[in-house]
Amino acid sequence: MQNALQNNSISNSAQAISSYLTYLKLEKGLSNNTVLAYQNDLVAFFSFLDDKENLDEIKRKDFSSYTKYLYKNNISPSSITRKIASIKGFFKFLNYKRIIKTNPTVLITSPKLPKRLPKVLTINEINKIITKDLSPMQKAIVELLYSSGIRVSELVELKYKNVDLSKKIIRVFGKGSKERIIPINKKCSNVLFAYLKQREIISLKYNSFDYFFLNEKGKKISRQYVYKIIRHQGELIDKKISPHTIRHSFATHLLENGADLRAVQELLGHSSIVTTQLYTHISKNTLREVYFKINK
Repeated sequence: MQNALQNNSISNSAQAISSYLTYLKLEKGLSNNTVLAYQNDLVAFFSFLDDKENLDEIKRKDFSSYTKYLYKNNISPSSITRKIASIKGFFKFLNYKRIIKTNPTVLITSPKLPKRLPKVLTINEINKIITKDLSPMQKAIVELLYSSGIRVSELVELKYKNVDLSKKIIRVFGKGSKERIIPINKKCSNVLFAYLKQREIISLKYNSFDYFFLNEKGKKISRQYVYKIIRHQGELIDKKISPHTIRHSFATHLLENGADLRAVQELLGHSSIVTTQLYTHISKNTLREVYFKINK
C-alpha cells in the first residue's frame, strides 16, 4: 500500500525522471556521467513533447515523431539509438513500478547501425605517442591505458590504494561497479613508479591521498584531461584518436600475439564474449570455435 501511494505521488515527468535517476545510481550502480547522459536524453525528449504532463498520455506515435525530429535535425544514428535506449529504459522502469499502466515503448525499435570497428594503432605508433612530449603523469596515463586496456572512466577513478606496484597489479571497478584485478607489465610499473615522485609532492601539499592520478590542485584528473592528452599525442602521428583507440589497440595486440579471447574478455571487463569480438578483428569462425570451447 505504501509503495502504491509513493508511485501515485509521481504526477509529472520531472518527478518521474528524478525517481528513475536515483534508481540508476543507487540500485544499478551507474556512474555519475552515465546517469547524467540518461538525464539529458530524457529531458530533451520531454522538452520535445512540451505539453504532455500526464505520463499515461504518451503514445507510440510520440516516439515516432521524436525520432523523425532527431533525423530532421541531423542527429547521428548512433546518438538516436542511444537516446531511444534511454527512453525505453525509463518507460520500462515506470511500467515496472506501476507509475504508468502500460509501456508504450515495447514495440519501439532502434535504427540499425553498421558495425564500425575502432581504429587500431600499430605497436610502433603506440611507442611513439608514449615517448613524445609527455610529463611523468601524462606518460603514466598513456602507458597504463595501453598496458591494461582499462576504460578512461576507470583510470580517472583509480584509487591509490588499488595500485600495487610490487605485485604489478591494479584493481578497478567497471560498469555496474564490477571489480576486476588487472596485471601490468614491468615497463608500465616503472613508469607509474616514476610518476609517484611527482604525485607525492602534490598529495602532501594538498593532503590528498585518495586518487592515484592527481591534477596540480590535488584533485582527481578529469576525463576531458585524458582525452586532451590522447588527442594531442594522436596529432603527433597524424591520427585522430581517443582513449578508446588505446583500449582497442591493447585488445587487438594481445589477440594478434596469441592471447585467448576469453582472457581478453576478462581483462576488458566485458560481460559477454560477443562484445569482446566487436572490439577485435577476430573472424566469425574463430569466434565460433572459442564460443563452443567455452560452452562445452
